[in-house]
Amino acid sequence: MIHFSGKSAWLLLTAPLFVAGCGGFKVWPFGESETPRASRGPENATEYRCDGGKVFHVRYLEAGKSAWVILPDRQVRLDRVVTEKGNRYSNGIAVLSVGDVEATLTDGPALSYSGCKAVTAGKP
Repeated sequence: MIHFSGKSAWLLLTAPLFVAGCGGFKVWPFGESETPRASRGPENATEYRCDGGKVFHVRYLEAGKSAWVILPDRQVRLDRVVTEKGNRYSNGIAVLSVGDVEATLTDGPALSYSGCKAVTAGKP
C-alpha cells in the first residue's frame, strides 16, 4: 500500500488540473466559457451587420419587388420604390436603401441602422 502525505498528496491530486490547462482538455464541466455566435436568421434571408453592432435580416419577396425586414423586436414589409441610387424599399415610414456596398434602414426618428453590410446570400 502506498501512503502519501502533505505536499505529495496535494500535488498528486491537483497535477491533472494544471496539465489540463495546457492542452485541449476542458476541466469546466458546464460547456465553453464563450458561446459561439450562431446565426439566428430565417432561411432565405440576408443578414446585415451595421455600425454599433446592430443586426437585421431581409427576405426579398416577389423577385425583389418587396422586402420583408426582420428586426430583433418586429417585422415589417416594405415595397420597392424606383430610384436612381440603388434599391430602395419603403412603406411610407420605414425606408431601406440597399446599395452595392452598404445598406441603411430608418424607421421614423427613433430607429436608424447605418453602415450595414450584407453577410449572407439573398440580395435581389
